[in-house]
Amino acid sequence: MEIKYERETSKTFEEACESLKINLSDSGFGVLWELNFKDKLQEKGLDFTTNFKIFEVCNPKQAKEILDYNIEIGYFLPCKMVAYEKDSKVYLGMLRPEELIKLSGATGVSEVAKSVERTLKYAIDKSL
Repeated sequence: MEIKYERETSKTFEEACESLKINLSDSGFGVLWELNFKDKLQEKGLDFTTNFKIFEVCNPKQAKEILDYNIEIGYFLPCKMVAYEKDSKVYLGMLRPEELIKLSGATGVSEVAKSVERTLKYAIDKSL
């Protein structure tokens, strides 16, 4: 099974990022942090011109449920999503929570991971 979920959008990079943040919020997820590597690397004097933004997102209730079950699953939190440009196209994607939980061997929270994954996929698909 593929560890990432990714979709191409016809929106501009900025439009896709804004749409994703709105759809995440509408789905009960907050964006805790975001970083555009293009801006950060240029700030450090490096020549990098491709937009690649990371969003760390969280649903507090579901995060608490996961951490209460097994604190070490916190290595996978918060959920990481990305938006990037490649070959004049824009992509939105994420690491799949269901596959990450499988990697951890923690089967007791697979339903939570499935629910989180469905919600995040919906936010991506709605942002296209």
